[in-house]
Amino acid sequence: MDGMVDISGKPVVSRRALACGFIQLRDTTIERIKEGIVEKGDPIETSKVAAILAVKNTPQLIPYCHPIPIESVKVSHEIQDKGIKVCVEVKARAKTGVEMEALAGVSAALLTIWDMVKKYEKDAEGQYPETIIKDIRVIIKEKAS
Repeated sequence: MDGMVDISGKPVVSRRALACGFIQLRDTTIERIKEGIVEKGDPIETSKVAAILAVKNTPQLIPYCHPIPIESVKVSHEIQDKGIKVCVEVKARAKTGVEMEALAGVSAALLTIWDMVKKYEKDAEGQYPETIIKDIRVIIKEKAS
């Protein structure tokens, strides 16, 4: 089979997906974020925008994803001891699910945080020995019956 899956016969129903992921950071970087002293700006607010843009542009990033009329995107951040947990919830009324959009949102948010704090994460050789993006997964996938 070549091309996108044919969803023309499927009904439009309410869809919801929640995806989360984590970026592990140095303690000193987390403190900078909390204190608002990151040179590039606020990683939390910037990563929210990145998540929303990624959700809206998922069909341009993932070749076989159908364009979906997104109705809601919620982005949450939880600063933890060793990093930041990001969750993205996406809702739509569509013929196919929104889990790829939620995953794209989480991924973009985490990458944006990394980009904004990479200056503080590098070691003497310019490497990132402590910085890890991990545990990106779909937590909830729902559709109305």
